[in-house]
Amino acid sequence: MFSDNKKGRDQGMTDFSRNQNKISEGTKIVGDVVSEGGFRIEGTVEGTFKTTGKVVVGSSGFIKGTLECSDADFEGKFAGTLIVSNTLSLKPTAHIEGEVTVGKLAVEPGANFNASCSMKGGVKSLSNKPSEQKPGQPQSGSSAQTTAQGQGKSA
Repeated sequence: MFSDNKKGRDQGMTDFSRNQNKISEGTKIVGDVVSEGGFRIEGTVEGTFKTTGKVVVGSSGFIKGTLECSDADFEGKFAGTLIVSNTLSLKPTAHIEGEVTVGKLAVEPGANFNASCSMKGGVKSLSNKPSEQKPGQPQSGSSAQTTAQGQGKSA
């Protein structure tokens, strides 16, 4: 009976990724925030915000500055530099401005996304394909890439 309680406490102390922190509406934090746990933000954060967890910004939430996280769901507002290593999900009430770097991007109709965006996950897989082919074979991927670039310039 006592050994079960110790295991439960030890796991909770070492696995910060499961912890959920909350910044409530009416709360304003100015400065740098560094954490290993996830966050739900309903208030305002100004500064640099770094976490290895997931960040959920509610409809009343606002972040101004730099945000680095693994995943993010936005219903609220963001202005600045946003770096999401996995998936950024924008709900219809989201308003994003600035520079965005993501692995994957999901935008629901109604979301306001005024940002320069680069996707890091797709670049790695595209650059590996030509090196896998044998020297004598035609590169089918390069002709498709040229076509896509040509369409982008004319549009």
